Amino acid sequence: QIRFVESGGGLVQPGGSLRLSCAASGFPEFSTFNMVWSRQAPGKACDWVGLVSRGGESSTYADFVKGRFTISRDNAKNMIFLEMEGLTPEDTAVYYCNTWHSCGTPGTQVTVSS
Repeated sequence: QIRFVESGGGLVQPGGSLRLSCAASGFPEFSTFNMVWSRQAPGKACDWVGLVSRGGESSTYADFVKGRFTISRDNAKNMIFLEMEGLTPEDTAVYYCNTWHSCGTPGTQVTVSS
């Protein structure tokens, strides 16, 4: 069974940084799939944050995180990462990883507040 486990969330002050991780298990084809980060704030829809290509050579981002967030991956470890800088309270959400735009896995909570 394929599982994704997100980690690295927490409380950070505005302007701060965080690095999220996502570990995939039961997924031998991991390196053949693009991987996606999504997020969902309380009472709001699930937003697509960005995507990293199968080999990690390219990534694309939603306009609201462009220039602040960076997605990378380590196929040898079946992991992807989300480096977040310049965080604002509007980035407060639960962050999820998957092979598509989805907010269904446990996720990791990011709270940006002073």
